[in-house]
Amino acid sequence: MKYICSFLVVILFQFQSFAQKQPNIVFLFSDDAGYADFGFQGSKEMITPNLDKLAKSGITFTQGYVTDATCGPSRAGLMTGKYQQRFGYEEINVPGYMSENSKFLGDDMGLPLDQVTIADYLKKLGYTSAMYGKWHLGDADRYHPLNRGFDEFYGFRGGARSYFGYEESSSAHKDTRMERGFGVYEEPKGYVTDVLADEAAGFIEKNKEKPFFIYLAFNAVHTPMEATQEDLDKFPKLKGKRKELAAMTLALDRACGRVLNKLKELGLDKNTIVVFSNDNGGPTDKNASVNLPLSGTKSNHLEGGIRVPYLMSWPNQIKKKQKYDFPVSTMDLLPTFYAAGGGDVKDLKEVDGVNLLPYVKGDNLGRPHQTMFWKKEVRLAYRNGDWKLIRFADRPAELYNLAEDLTEENDLVTEHPDKVRKMFKEMFVWESTLERPLWMLKRNFENYDIERMDTYRRGPIEKE
Repeated sequence: MKYICSFLVVILFQFQSFAQKQPNIVFLFSDDAGYADFGFQGSKEMITPNLDKLAKSGITFTQGYVTDATCGPSRAGLMTGKYQQRFGYEEINVPGYMSENSKFLGDDMGLPLDQVTIADYLKKLGYTSAMYGKWHLGDADRYHPLNRGFDEFYGFRGGARSYFGYEESSSAHKDTRMERGFGVYEEPKGYVTDVLADEAAGFIEKNKEKPFFIYLAFNAVHTPMEATQEDLDKFPKLKGKRKELAAMTLALDRACGRVLNKLKELGLDKNTIVVFSNDNGGPTDKNASVNLPLSGTKSNHLEGGIRVPYLMSWPNQIKKKQKYDFPVSTMDLLPTFYAAGGGDVKDLKEVDGVNLLPYVKGDNLGRPHQTMFWKKEVRLAYRNGDWKLIRFADRPAELYNLAEDLTEENDLVTEHPDKVRKMFKEMFVWESTLERPLWMLKRNFENYDIERMDTYRRGPIEKE
């Protein structure tokens, strides 16, 4: 008995030691932000001191990508670590769209239940996980965050809502209402962006003795354009939507700072991985965001639709003030977090993302991704090295060398016919591995604005 007790003590000590070594993981995710709309990205208008400080504390990915140029599919790729087209999550944002037979699909659309999420994988490693903010991966109860690996939830199931609490008499749809846990609707008493940060800070306080994962998915700076008067007053020289965007971005940065300060206050900052990114390019016509020097906006496959701000900090492991210039993706976060938590990435099923840690630490000097794909119906963009081919539904393809033409203004398709043919063949090979889309949306392409990319190459900025 004496030896058995001693053995159990050793095992318990080793388990505790492992748990203490596991990093906490905090993922800060903004919504519809412009590529250039942060201080660390060069903006002179936006005030983002907390995120600028985060950028200096770790690594900035200069070629960070999402798996789709719209909210829902992008989050599906992020949450599963794979191209969402592999499981049919391609055609449209969810929920609330009409299928070809005009059936409302709100309850049928969501992240398929056979897909394993980041939270599912981290739970196996002993992590406690929380999701705050915008879910947008299915309204039905079976798609709820608490049924997808998360232990705590305060947010809304849909894709957008007001930044202020709804009245009880409001006709707002259930998927826009703030929900605590499962089915308990509780509207915030303050500005939503600040409230979400307070929730995350409270979770950190409660779980400071064990490894945790927080997915803090702000709805900022997605429409509606709503800011507090106090924040608006900080930008007297700006007008219209641009002024509102600046105020909303200031609140977003303040909220991120609230979370980062809580980690530091509790002495957890050195062993916490913090990532900040955004779900797709800024919709310049909707919220006056700026994606320059990139062409394109949310919903198209030019760089401005798919390249996003992307930061990672882990003081115990990653050197500060770094820039990483090879392409990476938000689908890389799942294997990166899993590996950081002590998991073996070989255990991950059919994951397209890669563990970024060997790359950011300098152990692997190669490219994390030689090829990358973005697909929506017939439209498809394919990147191989620095070459990018875009296929359209209604006009000839375009070819760009991103190393020499970041703004995608010099179409080289006629100059490199052999390369175009080769890349088309490689596109078809990749497409052959995909599932058919789970949902279809009937469209008249003559009136389908997303196809008219040229309209959005630079995007309007409201001046008045």
